[in-house]
Amino acid sequence: MTLKNIPANMNGYKLMITEAPAMKMRENENGVAEPVTDRQGVNQFVVSLFAKRRPGPGEFAEKGEEIKVTLTADPGEGFEEGTYVQLVDATMSHWQNERNGRFSSGISFRANGLTPAA
Repeated sequence: MTLKNIPANMNGYKLMITEAPAMKMRENENGVAEPVTDRQGVNQFVVSLFAKRRPGPGEFAEKGEEIKVTLTADPGEGFEEGTYVQLVDATMSHWQNERNGRFSSGISFRANGLTPAA
């Protein structure tokens, strides 16, 4: 069973851009980079964020982690490195694969866009 498109509530996290949004690229079978699109042919984008949980009163500030988020549309201008943002309609999906007898799995993040943090 693969869990897909689970709503992700990121309200309790500070999200800072560590790599500005860019068109998502993938190497084809010939080793040539080409844009990633959805089933309707719409270009996908990717942004790297540093996610750190906001501590509550009296809580210890935990370490954060860098995540990559696929964006379903061009987020537009104004989202540079160091900008704090919120994700629009964020979801996460479990993935797994096997190559050459080695198994790997993880969580991928997706959002419909970015907005500046309040």
